[in-house]
Amino acid sequence: MKTKYSKEFKESIIARLLPPQNASVSDVSRETGVPKDTLYTWRIQYRNSQNRPIAGSGRRADKFTNAEKLAVIIETAGLNELELGEYCRLKGLYPEQISGWKKSIVQGNGADTKKADREQSRKQSQTIKNLQRELQRKEKALAEAAALLVLQKKFQALWEDPEDEKSNSGSAKK
Repeated sequence: MKTKYSKEFKESIIARLLPPQNASVSDVSRETGVPKDTLYTWRIQYRNSQNRPIAGSGRRADKFTNAEKLAVIIETAGLNELELGEYCRLKGLYPEQISGWKKSIVQGNGADTKKADREQSRKQSQTIKNLQRELQRKEKALAEAAALLVLQKKFQALWEDPEDEKSNSGSAKK
């Protein structure tokens, strides 16, 4: 016996099965009394009927835009392993690629971010090199100034009259 469900009922159930709610099929089946197979069929039919921009039009996986990657991640969020494998075969993807995209989005390491980070790192290393060069130059100048002071004191000590010291020290005592 085939049960006929209203369109509104189907849509409300499908909305619960898809992101952002991502309710499990078994939970929804227990709550509503609709068989699991029927729920899986409705979800697959809904996904196939959508004309959203989806990655996997025969392009290489590294050519997807960030928006397409995000769409794939959202679509696959509620899929089990079997469904994910089927989805990946349809779209020409691998589950590892999708999990890698998830990680990069969670970490915020999109392609643009990586390029900006590399540029910032390059600028910082250049600044560090410039500062190290400046520090070495100043250390050399300081060492030279210290050496000149030492030489000046030695020079004065050599050319000073020992008698002048005695007379100066004697007059200072008077």
